[in-house]
Amino acid sequence: MGILNVTPDSFSDGGKYLSREDALAHAHAMWRRGADIIDVGGESTRPGSERVDAETEKARVVPVVRQLAADGIVMSVDTTRAAVAAASIEAGAHIINDVSGGLADPDMARVAAETGAPFVLMHWRGHSKDMNALAEYKDVVAEVRDELSARVDEALAAGVAEDAIILDPGLGFAKQAQHDWALLHHLDTILDMGFPVLVGASRKRFLGRLLADAEGDPRPPSGREVATASVSALAAAAGAWGVRVHDVGASLDAVRVAKAWSRAGE
Repeated sequence: MGILNVTPDSFSDGGKYLSREDALAHAHAMWRRGADIIDVGGESTRPGSERVDAETEKARVVPVVRQLAADGIVMSVDTTRAAVAAASIEAGAHIINDVSGGLADPDMARVAAETGAPFVLMHWRGHSKDMNALAEYKDVVAEVRDELSARVDEALAAGVAEDAIILDPGLGFAKQAQHDWALLHHLDTILDMGFPVLVGASRKRFLGRLLADAEGDPRPPSGREVATASVSALAAAAGAWGVRVHDVGASLDAVRVAKAWSRAGE
């Protein structure tokens, strides 16, 4: 899943693809490189970010989705708003990727159910400006599993088909670095819930901190690609359904290595 942020303030590439021409060119480049899905988002969810209004988000996303759909590109829409999801599916998006798991907008599950779109439910505890204060766990793996299970139950109750649900442990969202590493180490716990699992580690803070320099300063996002690809390979080998990344080429190579490694034992 290749990330397309049509935002001015995303943590890694904010502003790079805000113009429609740049967004379309980047999406096509990721698609040609081998991305299976382009994930289009119009609102930053980096820690501390402020929300934009629904009309601004829709104006950023829907025209890009419509053109990419006309070009035959498979897309997910990265949004927590039901109205943006509905407009994007109508414009040609295929998947709803909701980082709030349906919590931010109580109408989201209904839109997923009515459109029949695959529905990514991510673990989430609050909006970006508040989420760092919510990173309190006694057992992060068990709590994330249980909270995701509750999101699944609500989606099913709203009419979402069981085979339409995809889970995401929400790395970096209301999580400190030790929580992210624990979730990756115990990814089998999330996989054992019986749904496809999406892993979004690309360029995130916990990688920057791992790669900090001698003074303790985190490595900038642009220097985290090898670490991201390493996570992609390990997640693929563990059985993840997908990885959500900025650099499609590096992670695609990593996933191919993981696939060959796994098949060699058959």
